[in-house]
Amino acid sequence: MKSPESLPEKKRILLTGATGYVGGRFRRFLEERGFFLRCLARNPDHLRGRVGSRTEVVEGDLLVPESLAEALEGIDVAFYLVHSMGTSGDFQMEERRAARNFASAAQGAGIEKIVYLGALGRDLNLSSHLSSRQEVGRILRESGVPTIELRASIIIGSGSLSFEMIRSLVDRLPVMITPKWVRAAAQPIAIEDVLLYLSESISLGAGESRIFEIGGPDQVSYEGLMKEYARQRGLRRWIVPVPVLTPRLSALWLGLVTPVFARIGSKLLEGVKNATVVVDRSALEAYSVRPRGISRAIREALGNEDREFAETRWSDALSSGGCTTGYGGEKFGSRVVDSHAIETDLSPVQLFRPVREVGGQRGWYFGNWLWRLRGFLDLLVGGVGVRRGRRHPIEIAPGDAIDFWRVEAFIPDRLLRLRAEMKVPGRAWLQFEVNETGGGSELRQTAIFDPRGLWGKAYWYALYPIHQLVFRGMIRGIVRSARNRSQ
Repeated sequence: MKSPESLPEKKRILLTGATGYVGGRFRRFLEERGFFLRCLARNPDHLRGRVGSRTEVVEGDLLVPESLAEALEGIDVAFYLVHSMGTSGDFQMEERRAARNFASAAQGAGIEKIVYLGALGRDLNLSSHLSSRQEVGRILRESGVPTIELRASIIIGSGSLSFEMIRSLVDRLPVMITPKWVRAAAQPIAIEDVLLYLSESISLGAGESRIFEIGGPDQVSYEGLMKEYARQRGLRRWIVPVPVLTPRLSALWLGLVTPVFARIGSKLLEGVKNATVVVDRSALEAYSVRPRGISRAIREALGNEDREFAETRWSDALSSGGCTTGYGGEKFGSRVVDSHAIETDLSPVQLFRPVREVGGQRGWYFGNWLWRLRGFLDLLVGGVGVRRGRRHPIEIAPGDAIDFWRVEAFIPDRLLRLRAEMKVPGRAWLQFEVNETGGGSELRQTAIFDPRGLWGKAYWYALYPIHQLVFRGMIRGIVRSARNRSQ
């Protein structure tokens, strides 16, 4: 075991659920702050490649009591962030068994504290999902180990189940026929604020179990969240309420139009019908966290997604064969991506030179008449067209205009990313990346489109054959130009 002497607060942390949404975010949060961290995983090999160099990963299963002793040895604070909602069996029974096993093992190990993330809700007829989450908290408290239970409503963050469900519905459906459950009151909280509450729980005075209700300053329904998401995405959506559509029927429908599996959606939507708002505001007294509102939470979720997407290395994320599979390319969140690569015996400097000269008088290395036609059509609808050209035939810098593109990122002899400024129903980027290989270098050209609503998706898929023609021709033209110059 590692010594925690030089780490913050000298607290030894055990994290369960490190492969889940909240647990995965919290793991990175703790690692960035230098905490001594140990993660419990049923399949350690799946996690070891993702954790920091000082993080331990031990094998264990909450449904196998004898596997927990090693994980809890020498631990001060244990975070219980597991959830069985995705299981195909009796998730309530599994959650009950897992909580009892963990509570017993924690009590036997003599740890200082358990921190658990549960669910808000005070109705007499809570759904099976919400009642199970609260029963887990009760089991942990009854272990005798002081337990901090944080009860939250909808968590807003890129990648969270609720946020992805909202995104899928709003992006795909101009008119939404909505049942009563979309108007149940909730108090959403940003994932960043959840992480702050969890981290402050480490140093919160031990000795007794407490329940804290946490939420943002806004009480809003799923309908309100959908409207705010649509506003920030620039989409016009009509929401038509109907008295029918039970959570079960709604879940089956969600399984058809969203990425959410029907069985998970059913359990989630059973809880949506209950009001999940903060009644006890003692968390604002015990913690220094001041949660952000839903507008900021959604804006930051979209911004974080943009940042994470921009940092993606397509040479790692996509097939090294140089092409994407399926009509329309690959899907990454709300975006669609079409990427092509060619490996050469040229040096990165030789291969990148035609890239930095793209556009303007040089042109686009294939189908220049098609580019001029696209620019003319853009002018007709009030766009910038291709008349801007470029500032310099060779020099390039972030912020430069290149025809109807804007340079968003530039690394000499390595990367050029252009953001479209022509009129399109969404957002578009064109990226060129040169990577050194054993015998030369590889050029990867990636077209990225973030469609706005159904019209945006129709635009991408309708023009996909033309894009394939142009982009394939362009990457070959760039390589051909680089070879000619090298000779």
